[in-house]
Amino acid sequence: MADLHFTAFVWPNGYHESAWRVVEDDVRGVLGLPYYAEIARTAERGLMDAVFLADNIAIAEYRTTHLPQTQFDPVSVLSALAGVTEHIGLIGTGSTTYNKPWELARRFATLDHLSGGRAGWNIVTTVTPLAAANYGETAHPEHADRYERAHEFVEVVTRAWDSWEDDAVVGDREGGVWADRGKLHAPRFHGRFYDVEGILPFPRSPQGWPVLVQAGQSAAGIGLAARYAELVFSGPPSLEAAVAFRADLHAKAAAAGRDPEHVLVLPALMITLGGTEAEARAKARRLEELASPEFRWQNVLYTAGLDPDAFDPDVPLPAELWTGKSAPSSRAEQLYAAARARPGASLRELAGELKSGAGQYHFVGTPEQLADHVLEWQDAGAVDGFTIMGSTLPYELTAFVDHVVPILQRKGRFRSEYTGATLREHLALPRPSGGGAG
Repeated sequence: MADLHFTAFVWPNGYHESAWRVVEDDVRGVLGLPYYAEIARTAERGLMDAVFLADNIAIAEYRTTHLPQTQFDPVSVLSALAGVTEHIGLIGTGSTTYNKPWELARRFATLDHLSGGRAGWNIVTTVTPLAAANYGETAHPEHADRYERAHEFVEVVTRAWDSWEDDAVVGDREGGVWADRGKLHAPRFHGRFYDVEGILPFPRSPQGWPVLVQAGQSAAGIGLAARYAELVFSGPPSLEAAVAFRADLHAKAAAAGRDPEHVLVLPALMITLGGTEAEARAKARRLEELASPEFRWQNVLYTAGLDPDAFDPDVPLPAELWTGKSAPSSRAEQLYAAARARPGASLRELAGELKSGAGQYHFVGTPEQLADHVLEWQDAGAVDGFTIMGSTLPYELTAFVDHVVPILQRKGRFRSEYTGATLREHLALPRPSGGGAG
């Protein structure tokens, strides 16, 4: 059985929406580097593969009432973390909908250089239409269009990363040649959406390509993951469905000419741990008691790509949204399916039945129970590990590192030291030779 892999998802005060209300830390602490540095160092102490930063490039104002807002540029934060850590991988989100591919390629390759080969790019297509106005656009692309752009975008990015051969730098002081121009390969890409000409302004980065990460759960998202992703952090919440998801993803990757062993599945797992099961349940119950019903219905709309300010929560979701139309996202499809099942239910009632956020499973229990859960899922072929989302941070991550990791190490299922220097080496992924995913 292959070693398990874990990434640590970073969110202000923790992934549960009530986390900031139960931790006793300075409420503004999440706005400073020490908060992120502590989480990264804790994850590194636990020999985890990477820390993972999400991104929101447009913020609905309702969120400022209910949640700390710290959507800094992920690459900037991760670049700072590169200087205070030595081994941990650094995965950041970058949108293919509201970026230019050459510029994004440059930023993530810069991070890869500065960190000594620890960068990863989480490829997303932006769901919220609110982003369009921030970027001077009059309309947000449709779902299918966003994924067509994404395929072309990733193609351009990888060509830019390959624009220098690995041995292009000569460093011949006597002959006056710093790099061999014959080993440069400008993208000269001319597609439906993008035109990109020139090489990156520095040599190929240590990993060749930063690790490619993806989380889409729609058919289009899974298609994108099968073609490019090396790490996938979405996945269904039941064991049987997760086994089927991973098998389907691997089959699609193989059909795309890739080695399925190079597509790792690390689904999101929110955790709340206690010395006893009762203690863990009390902690989880406290978080739920503080949860806001107002936030829940607004967040269900927002994560589905809809504007919460345009809806009345005490009436049913308008039927014209969910009849005869394709959903703009997999989250929207979950909402529409709930509305179809209960057409008379109010939006507030529907929201109470739907998990907000990443649709993750919330594990509540002891470290021993979590270790058993992890091993059961890996042994069943459902996962290669998990993206650990502490319900409170850094507290639940610290508990995972101090109490779950040692159990897995004793069972011979998790590393006892880092044996490589790069994120690719942590994940046992090959280094791209210069063109072609996987």
